[in-house]
Amino acid sequence: MKPVVVFVLGGPGAGKGTQCARIKYGYTHLSAGDLLRDERKRPGSQYGELIENYIKEGEIVPVEITISLLKRAMDQTMAANSQKNKFLIDGFPRNEDNLQGWNKTMDGKADVSFVLFFDCDNEICIGRCLERGKSSGRSDDNRESLEKRIHTYLQSTRPIIDLYERMGKVRKVDASKSVDEVFEKVVQIFDKEG
Repeated sequence: MKPVVVFVLGGPGAGKGTQCARIKYGYTHLSAGDLLRDERKRPGSQYGELIENYIKEGEIVPVEITISLLKRAMDQTMAANSQKNKFLIDGFPRNEDNLQGWNKTMDGKADVSFVLFFDCDNEICIGRCLERGKSSGRSDDNRESLEKRIHTYLQSTRPIIDLYERMGKVRKVDASKSVDEVFEKVVQIFDKEG
């Protein structure tokens, strides 16, 4: 059975992870960022130091690394339970290179249903991340890294969202509202998508 994927995109702090943790509908949540952070900490990882440098600079990790981690996580999930073939992929694809890499590697091996886009004002996003940074321990939850990440998001990720929009595959949610209000909209989207 092929994986069915929903890409979850939005700026840093738009609420992607928060909302994905609440979405059930038989989906497994895979965060590209979490997979990269976990790989960075894994003893003996061949990619650890490289990933660390990219994350610190607010830059995008090479697509081959991210896709290999996503593919491994999907394969492991489906091997453990063949019924679990639906995935929310949070924070990917982040740029044109990611999208081309995904299409090249996963073409015919996974179906992308739609893009769930959390649209949120940059200042709200920064405020949320700075608040999260007080307890997250994430090295990139500081104003300098956040400004770089938002710049990268606007330059690189927004065009991917626009591309999927032209294909009629974007489901947009106003993510500036409260967690519960945003989730209400998310539920409506998944109820409609089936």
